[in-house]
Amino acid sequence: MLYLIPTPIGNLEDITFRAVRLLGEVDYLLVEDSRVTGRLLNHYGIENKMVPFHAHNEHRQIHKVLEDLRNGCIIGLLTDAGSPGISDPGFLLVRACRSEEIEMSVLPGASAVITALTGSGIPCDKFFFEGFLPHKKGRKTRLHYLSRLHETFVLFESPHRIKKCLAELLECCGAQRKASICREMTKVHEEVIHGTLEDLNLQLEQRADLRGEIVLVVEGAEKNAQS
Repeated sequence: MLYLIPTPIGNLEDITFRAVRLLGEVDYLLVEDSRVTGRLLNHYGIENKMVPFHAHNEHRQIHKVLEDLRNGCIIGLLTDAGSPGISDPGFLLVRACRSEEIEMSVLPGASAVITALTGSGIPCDKFFFEGFLPHKKGRKTRLHYLSRLHETFVLFESPHRIKKCLAELLECCGAQRKASICREMTKVHEEVIHGTLEDLNLQLEQRADLRGEIVLVVEGAEKNAQS
């Protein structure tokens, strides 16, 4: 049995009772970073074996993990924050388990996408999740595609590239498109900034202290045209 166990996106209390129980009950945990997972385990007084499973080794690790699962091991898969497989390692293992009909259970949990989207004040009945944009090749193409979507779209961005990203969105989407920047969500220094793309660009031009990964929510083209 493979359990997909979501972890908190910031505040360590944002985890289910079931997830906490399984962290201690499974035979071992596949983790993206043992230091990050170690803090979570220490917070809840849990001791368990942690096996590295991240973007640089997942292709090599999958065969050993599948062998353990076939032999009856109960394994927990988790990433540093949020649900495994969402812009994080996990998809390849899940696909392999489905292919071999290995039993899995996916737990619900904290989500940076849904947390940012529902608090943005931007229509969220339909939305498009882009994740991280390409750094170079294909970036302009993706931005142009996103700018024409009728649905709200959601991006992940680093604090080092958020100003560049906003400038590009301003060029593609126009000054009056509404957007929301969510930074350090659920943490002590959580910050949410709402406004038009023009407003956000002006605000961030004065800032040099941005830290933590950012979720950017942007209004869809049709909604903007009607507002």
